[in-house]
Amino acid sequence: MTGWQRTVGCGELREEHIGREVILNGWVARRRNLGGLIFIDLRDRSGLVQVVFTPEQGGELFTTAGDLRSEYVVAVVGRVRARPERNPSLPTGGVEVLAERLHILNEAKTPPIYVSEGDGTEADEAVRLRYRYLDLRRPEMQQRLMIRHRAAQLVRSFLDRHGFLEIETPMLTRSTPEGARDFLVPSRVNPGRFYALPQSPQLFKQLLMTAGFERYFQIVRCFRDEDLRADRQPEFTQIDLEMSFLTRDLLLGLMEEMMAFIFREIKGVEISLPFPRLRYDEAMARFGSDKPALRFGLELCDLTDLLAGSEYRVFARTAAEGGAIKALRVPGLSGCSRRELEELAAMAAAHGAGGLSYLLFTSEGPKSPVAKFLRPEELEAVKTRAGIREGDLLLIVADRPTVAATALGALRLEFGRRLGLIPEERYAFLWVVDFPLLEYDREEGRLVAAHHPFTSPLEEDLPFLETAPERVRANSYDLVLNGFELASGSIRIHRRELQERVFKVLGLSDEEVREKFGFLLEAFEYGAPPHGGIAFGFDRLVMLLTGASSLRDVIAFPKTTSASCPLTGAPATVNPEQLRELHLALT
Repeated sequence: MTGWQRTVGCGELREEHIGREVILNGWVARRRNLGGLIFIDLRDRSGLVQVVFTPEQGGELFTTAGDLRSEYVVAVVGRVRARPERNPSLPTGGVEVLAERLHILNEAKTPPIYVSEGDGTEADEAVRLRYRYLDLRRPEMQQRLMIRHRAAQLVRSFLDRHGFLEIETPMLTRSTPEGARDFLVPSRVNPGRFYALPQSPQLFKQLLMTAGFERYFQIVRCFRDEDLRADRQPEFTQIDLEMSFLTRDLLLGLMEEMMAFIFREIKGVEISLPFPRLRYDEAMARFGSDKPALRFGLELCDLTDLLAGSEYRVFARTAAEGGAIKALRVPGLSGCSRRELEELAAMAAAHGAGGLSYLLFTSEGPKSPVAKFLRPEELEAVKTRAGIREGDLLLIVADRPTVAATALGALRLEFGRRLGLIPEERYAFLWVVDFPLLEYDREEGRLVAAHHPFTSPLEEDLPFLETAPERVRANSYDLVLNGFELASGSIRIHRRELQERVFKVLGLSDEEVREKFGFLLEAFEYGAPPHGGIAFGFDRLVMLLTGASSLRDVIAFPKTTSASCPLTGAPATVNPEQLRELHLALT
């Protein structure tokens, strides 16, 4: 590289550079041979610029330029000049570089995926992940990871200004109950014993508060061995923080300031403060989701009291058994076909609903197999409550309250997209607060922590902890943005007596508590301060900042939905000798 070291980035050239000699290093994005002239678009991390080769600059130079192909790595020495016709789509569109010397640093095979922007072809994701080093050359992918870097720096800057210390916590810890499955790591020097990779630094950050650091954060890698979906990864990144001597309002206000700061610096938009707040039960009742999208209407309504005495047996039975009859009004869709209604019923069933009823409000009156079972006064009451107009469709689910709300909440999102009701460039933040502390797990047949077992109950609900635990609300909070859960946190338990009560309600034995959490309970006896915190999904934050459609597009080397890496072939088999050293055998 001696004599060929770049003096400026390709994407940094502007009119003020005209007349200067520059040295460029980069990849050939495109080559065009127009007979008497050869043009290449040269690309590096900073962007792209046009380089021109003419026969007048030397026959050997022109011949070598003719050998260039896409993704060759080259160094070019040349002089900047004004471009005869400006290209308004490029920041460098007003200039070009007349090449004087060319050095091919490395040749390249024809890539299996398109790397340059504007080719109009999107490779299959499996191919993109297999050749991720090529996929990451694409300007849009590089831009996303640059924004990721910028967001991380802004987080560190903001939290440092507010007195937080960045402190690392262990990657090798012990497995604890609750939550998703742990990734286990066998210990060679302690046969038969295992570390776990952390699902979050929860216990350690609480211990840091007990240690007196008062304000902690880290941008930390976390691991969960769970069945994956499009928006899940087995390893992911959190902005994790904890504070002592706080109120919930203090923490939430500070996080609102941090979000406003990041969106101002990266997106150039002003976020209105403070963020609205909804109780969990209100969010479920109105939107059918604990992470409601607020950028459009279509709120749910409850018809239970109106239809509890209906002659339609499904409605009457559901109400009598303590269920809910909930409805979603969809404007202007009374012309839905039978096939479309069947598809909607299948969608509701996929979210647990036992059935989906409907009413089509046409100019001839309501049409539906259900309509004949409803008295005229019931129909009028339903129309009034749901705000029905002629031409509307009303979808109704009668089921357990959570199931009815969730199924209609999914249909609400579907119609928000289908009807074009969601404004793309609006950022609607929301705090959802006062979640249930505990929830009943039907598979395990017991109560489990809705958030995690270290979340503090609301003070006014403590009397119900042993007698009516499902009534107890948590002092917890989720930050929602455009229908995505962006962050989740809570005020923690900091007294041993209360923590032991919660463990007992969860059905943990004294022996299990001592073995798994004895160190934490002991720490509480040495002056643990009131504390709480929150963890942001950093990958999801970057996804929303960049407008990417998938978490995988903002992670440099992600896994597939089967938790595999097409690039490296992980997970893979290992040498039998390695297993023997770890005292493991495959069966």
